[in-house]
Amino acid sequence: MKDFLKPLFNGQSYQPGSFFLLAGPCVVESREGVWQVAVAVKEICERLGIPYVFKASYRKANRSSAASFTGLGDAAAGEILQQVRHELNLPVVTDIHTPEEAARAAEFADVLQIPAFLCRQSDLLVAAAKTGKIINIKKGQFLSGPAMQFALDKVFQAGNDKVILTERGTTFGYQDLVVDMRNIPWMQQTEAPVVMDVTHSLQQPNQAAGITGGRPDMIETIALAALAAGADGLFIETHPNPAAAKSDGANMLPLHNLEQLLRKSIAVRNAILQ
Repeated sequence: MKDFLKPLFNGQSYQPGSFFLLAGPCVVESREGVWQVAVAVKEICERLGIPYVFKASYRKANRSSAASFTGLGDAAAGEILQQVRHELNLPVVTDIHTPEEAARAAEFADVLQIPAFLCRQSDLLVAAAKTGKIINIKKGQFLSGPAMQFALDKVFQAGNDKVILTERGTTFGYQDLVVDMRNIPWMQQTEAPVVMDVTHSLQQPNQAAGITGGRPDMIETIALAALAAGADGLFIETHPNPAAAKSDGANMLPLHNLEQLLRKSIAVRNAILQ
C-alpha cells in the first residue's frame, strides 16, 4: 500500500497486502440509508481485514435526465457524511464537479473524486489538488490508461502527490462500455494506486428512457478479473434495494451479496500474491 494511503486507514485492522475498498450508495439519499450501508460494510470489512473508505456523492451533477434525483442539498448531505467520519470513524470519498466545490467538499471528505467525464478539467484538478486531500481521478470513458498520465501530472504540478487512478470502462458504441484490463498495469506505471470501478464499468448509458441501464450480473466477473490483473483496490456501489435506489440502481450490487463477493476477491488477491 502506498504510504499516503496508510493514514486514511488509521484505526482499521486489515491484512497486509489486502486490496482496499471504496463502497457505498451512489448518492446520499437519507441518513438512515447511509447508516445502513456504512455500518454493514464496515462490519464486513472488519471481519475480512479489508481497509475501507465509505463512498457516497453529496451531489449528483452528471445525470441523464433533468428529472433525475441530484441530492438532498449540499448542506444536509455534507452533514451526514461528516457524521460518518466522526461517529463511525470511517474515511469518506465523494465527487466534486466544479473548482468551487473542492474546498467545500474537503470539509467533510477525506478523498475527493473527479468524475470520469471531467478528468481533463484542469481548473477542477488544480482546485482539488490544492485542498491537500487524496484525489481519486476516474479515467474518462474516452481515454486510454496511458493518457491518464496527463491528468495525474496536473495534480502533481499543483503540489499534491496523493493521487489514485480509477478504471471505469471505455465507451463501446452509444449504449455500452467495455473494460480493457490492460489499463490497470498501464496506469500503475505512473506509480499511482489503481482502482477498478466495478459497478460503473457495467453501465449501459444513453438509453432512450433517459435512465442508465446496467449489467449487475457481471459484477463478480469484473471484480475478480481486475484483481487478477493486479488492481490495488475495488470501487463498488451497493444498496440494500438497488431497484429503489435514486441513482445508478441498474448497475449496483445488492448489499446482501457484498460479503460473498469480497471473500472471493480475497482468494484471488491471495493467489496472485503467492
